[in-house]
Amino acid sequence: MKVSVLVLAGAVLLTGAAVSAQDVNDAQIASIVVTANQVDIDAGKLAEMKGSNAEVKAFGKQMASDHAGVNASAVALVTKLKVTPEDNPTSQSLKAGGEKNVAALKGLTGAAFDKAYIANEVAYHQQVLDAVDKVLIPSATNDELKALLVKVRPAFVSHLEHAKHVQASLH
Repeated sequence: MKVSVLVLAGAVLLTGAAVSAQDVNDAQIASIVVTANQVDIDAGKLAEMKGSNAEVKAFGKQMASDHAGVNASAVALVTKLKVTPEDNPTSQSLKAGGEKNVAALKGLTGAAFDKAYIANEVAYHQQVLDAVDKVLIPSATNDELKALLVKVRPAFVSHLEHAKHVQASLH
């Protein structure tokens, strides 16, 4: 289990590096936002179904719901702005990392699943916050897109703190 957590956290860290190293435009930011949220929706749904701890199941359900709401806002905004999300190395890396994470989690059960899921959520939300603060908000040129990123940032902070709380309760 420790190896799985390290691999998952490593994949998240590499994803964060990909965001930092890339110059992004608004269409690419839209793709990154939608993809990052979908990654957490998929993992959250799996945790809701497969988690053995009630807090883990509830956290997974909240992640799926909250990130679906953010995606709905992002899609509504890009539709309004007539911006087509543009696939890019970061969104591709996020998608691939999310798929690897879900595949690895599917092979775990019980407490091992719970710990791996929550460890990934802590690492993932920290990396997303770093990307939002260091790349996405500073790179956004459209005021409404930038405002959406600023508006949803506190939710990512709250998710990170909640994940850390659940993680502490599992140890």
